[in-house]
Amino acid sequence: MIYPTRRAIFLAALGIPLALLLAVVAPRLWLVGASWVVFVVGLMLLDAVAAGGRSKLSIVPFLPNGMAVGQTARASFALQFGGALAPRSAQVALDIGHRLALSPDRRDVAIVGRAGTADFAVTVRRRGQGTFERLWVRWPGPIGLAWLQKTQSLDRTIPIVPNVQAVKDEASRLFRRDMPLGLHIQQNAAQGSEFHALHTFESGMDRRTIDWKQSARHGLLLAKEFQAEQNQHIVMVLDTGRLMSEPVAGQPRLDRALQTILLIAYVGLKIGDRVGLFAFDEKPRLRSGTVAGPAAFGHLQHLASGLDYSTAETNFTLGLSQLSADLDHRSIVVIFTDFVDTTSAELMLENIGRLLQRHLVLFVVFRDAELEDMSRARPSSPEDVSRAVIADALLRERDIVIERLRRRGVHIVDAPLEQMGMGVLEAYLAAKRLDRV
Repeated sequence: MIYPTRRAIFLAALGIPLALLLAVVAPRLWLVGASWVVFVVGLMLLDAVAAGGRSKLSIVPFLPNGMAVGQTARASFALQFGGALAPRSAQVALDIGHRLALSPDRRDVAIVGRAGTADFAVTVRRRGQGTFERLWVRWPGPIGLAWLQKTQSLDRTIPIVPNVQAVKDEASRLFRRDMPLGLHIQQNAAQGSEFHALHTFESGMDRRTIDWKQSARHGLLLAKEFQAEQNQHIVMVLDTGRLMSEPVAGQPRLDRALQTILLIAYVGLKIGDRVGLFAFDEKPRLRSGTVAGPAAFGHLQHLASGLDYSTAETNFTLGLSQLSADLDHRSIVVIFTDFVDTTSAELMLENIGRLLQRHLVLFVVFRDAELEDMSRARPSSPEDVSRAVIADALLRERDIVIERLRRRGVHIVDAPLEQMGMGVLEAYLAAKRLDRV
């Protein structure tokens, strides 16, 4: 594509007042003004020819193969000009999908020795599939009257996955703190159900752990040591419906839940449990079954990265009924979902009640700090009063649902969003340690 620069438009526009002036002063000479416009257009075409054709430019893209939420990557494009004359500079613009953000929007590139490189910083807005669609490069002719533009289609799609490195860093930090049931399970007496070994009874130990038969046989007072049972089943249940796609504290609930799910999966697989992932909205979307061993973490990560945002309403009856049918072993079921009021939560309560008949259920609460601040804020206008009343009513209804869950026997995990992963992990490890499963 060839089009005029601002300089060419300005020079051509000078011919209009010149033609008008000559038409008044010397009518026979008014064509001089029109000839000036033609002369400028001719110069522009000569400038475009001197700049070389678009075929003289070769573009080699260097794009990331994948990105993680919260990560910034670099997209680079190597420009190489051929022909007799090469421009001193070029302007480059990149078109990307809505899940990615670009900085800067346009890049001015200096051309040295017929070559230049355009670098863009690409950040993630939302998880899913990121796209690099097309690249525009334009450069001026030698006298700056014409732009030559080349458009290159990229058609590149990359996966945007949860930030696994952050998950592993968080898990490593927790292990370094020697949490119970960390990478090496601590054998704490009376804090597990699986027999580990006999140990000489010492003052301060629980007398209920004394093995009287073995003590009589060895002539020494011996006590049993227990560890938490391994190979337990933990199933993460993720609601991918409309409410979970809404942001809380600047990030979709779905992404926050996936970050926590991967953390629990990483820890669970490390300490010998079997981990599964079940996702649903209006119907089941993902049923991974339970897997074991640290090597299975990559499989769960791949499955989790394929879960997209949805506008569908959540069908708790269909989703949780299918989950209950899939579980053939007593499990720790961790549910990540959200609700608006007691009416919309009624079916959720009913179906969670059925799960409780056989499984241990942990329910993760998403705190809405914005709603809480709105409820507590001092009103300064009638609109503020209305907002505060509505926010307070919504919070009260949430508390009612949470209390009903608690009374049914559901273990509630209610932690600040920044500490959600830690809260769920502590509840999971406590359930193992106290043999609640």
